[in-house]
Amino acid sequence: QVQLVESGGGLVQAGGSLRLSCVLSGGTFRLYRMAWFRQVPGKERERVAHITESGGSTVYPDSVKGRFTISRDNAKDTVYLQMNNLKPEDTAVYYCAGRLSDYAPYYWGQGAQVTVSS
Repeated sequence: QVQLVESGGGLVQAGGSLRLSCVLSGGTFRLYRMAWFRQVPGKERERVAHITESGGSTVYPDSVKGRFTISRDNAKDTVYLQMNNLKPEDTAVYYCAGRLSDYAPYYWGQGAQVTVSS
């Protein structure tokens, strides 16, 4: 059974940085397209980064472009989200997700709280 475990959330001041990590087990990590989502209460879950199986292509929404970077280490079964110049509006629960194709359902991590104080 595929499991995703996130780490690295926490409290940071505006302008600061955090790095989230997510380890996949129970599957062949290099076959999975990986993504990071975030959600705040009362709002829909928003995808903030996506990376292809090889790591050769990444996608970001305008809200985080230039500040967030997704990367992966297929030898460590791990995907990362480097978040720089954080803003209070980045406060959310961040979820790691992976799937085998664009038509497959996502597997989800348990979520990591990120809080940015002003």
